[in-house]
Amino acid sequence: MKAYARLYQAVFRLILPRMPWRQPELIKGEGSVASIGTTVKAYGVDRALLVSDPGLVRLGFVDQVREHLEKANVRVVVYDKTQANPTIDQIEEALLLYREGSCQGIVALGGGSPMDLAKAVGARIAMPNKTIPQLKGILKIKHNLPPLFAIPTTAGTGSEVTVAAVVTDSKTKEKYAISDLHLIPILAIHDPSLTVGLPPHITATTGMDALTHAVEAYLNHTSMPVTNQESEEAVQLIFRSLLKAYENGNDIRAREDMQKAAFLAGAAFTKAYVGYVHGLAHQLGGFYGIPHGLANAVILPIVLDYYGDKVEKKLARLADVASLSTPTMSQKEKADAFKSAIKEMNRKMNIPQTLEGIKEEDLEILVKRALEEVNPAYPVPVILNGKQLLELYHHVMKASSQ
Repeated sequence: MKAYARLYQAVFRLILPRMPWRQPELIKGEGSVASIGTTVKAYGVDRALLVSDPGLVRLGFVDQVREHLEKANVRVVVYDKTQANPTIDQIEEALLLYREGSCQGIVALGGGSPMDLAKAVGARIAMPNKTIPQLKGILKIKHNLPPLFAIPTTAGTGSEVTVAAVVTDSKTKEKYAISDLHLIPILAIHDPSLTVGLPPHITATTGMDALTHAVEAYLNHTSMPVTNQESEEAVQLIFRSLLKAYENGNDIRAREDMQKAAFLAGAAFTKAYVGYVHGLAHQLGGFYGIPHGLANAVILPIVLDYYGDKVEKKLARLADVASLSTPTMSQKEKADAFKSAIKEMNRKMNIPQTLEGIKEEDLEILVKRALEEVNPAYPVPVILNGKQLLELYHHVMKASSQ
């Protein structure tokens, strides 16, 4: 199994630099969301599906974006029922609205869940004869999506720059990704004022989600100079600004830093992939609805400890990048300092060390699905087996003695 996985990953490592990677056009700055109407219109879209969630309806952001669109004479159909870990049923509901409204483009407003749902709707439009389960996996979308515009209101997933849409099958409780270059939005708006009102715990968990993206991409075998640079800059920004944003939600500079960090980390992992942290976390989201950022935040330090000295050199470099080391420290001391800093940041932001609600009787299927997700596709630094993943899940369930 290990030999096959490494061969599979080696082939992808050769292909990845030659793929037609792109990034969305980026509009940024406080108040930049006001440009969404004229921007969408400039892309020839007269009728748009606006995908969001109930929380952003309550905050008034959905009405705000709709007004900007309508002011530019873009007719708007709203789907605002997106929940954390969007389901196939929700995707089909939104798709029906798109078709009934004769829409020509999609605007995604929110965190990772609305953006995942919007991407999945776009995938269904591009591939109308395929179901969501049939699109699971890599490079299954053969045609362009309708114009897709992303307005993130959290700084975590980086979905506005990634190739992935993560969906949940509510019948099987399976959570998986659709990954294709066509899923990258054509334009993203980074308006830090949209993240100012985030509750502190959302700021914390989405920020740790971005850190997980950067770290896993950095440790993977398919990392390359460009992804290493993106990951390092993201890590530097997160250690500089996440606690500031958590402690003072009105700190616009910190909010801008975190938006940039999430974007960079997303750009890194969309080319270099993620690893076991995501493989374990996705199953917990599918089975129990545990928010993805929270699961990643808890699992990340546990997996890094489990990897041991196999990732020591790279973690030491990240400690340097994050200004956590001194010139006299050994490589191991630097790596330990980086891992300790993650745990300390979690503690300061009231993120628990373990997760509640995981059932022992579910572990067999959780492990099976995590293995299927990660092996052979994710070029992880250490290939683990089912017994080891079971141990990791037990660590996630048990109180830490550290």
